[in-house]
Amino acid sequence: MSDNKIGTMAWLDISVDNATEVKSFYEDVIGWKSENIAMGDYDDYAMLEPANNEAVAGVCHAKGVNKDLPPAWLPYFLVADIEASLNAVRANGGKLVTEIKFMGSDKYAVIKDPAGAACAIYQKIAQ
Repeated sequence: MSDNKIGTMAWLDISVDNATEVKSFYEDVIGWKSENIAMGDYDDYAMLEPANNEAVAGVCHAKGVNKDLPPAWLPYFLVADIEASLNAVRANGGKLVTEIKFMGSDKYAVIKDPAGAACAIYQKIAQ
């Protein structure tokens, strides 16, 4: 989704109780295809652009690693240093919704800005 530039949106997903139904909704409404993503005892879904099968979003079950995420579309913005960004969130009137979580070796956290709008900050870890 992103060209990996700091400040760009790296990913977009939604976590809901009825992910299978919501996945089907977006397949029918937007024309996305879906690909199952194994999460242990259940599957989440990568939503694919129909023309080239590029993953453009995720529809996730609100359980496991996503159990504390709000049921709203959540953009993930790339940051250079997640710890520095979290310090800036606190210093500028924002709030942490989650602590730092890991996706492979990458790090992310869900935050709220001073108005209460949620997003995630995401740091890619070079390998």
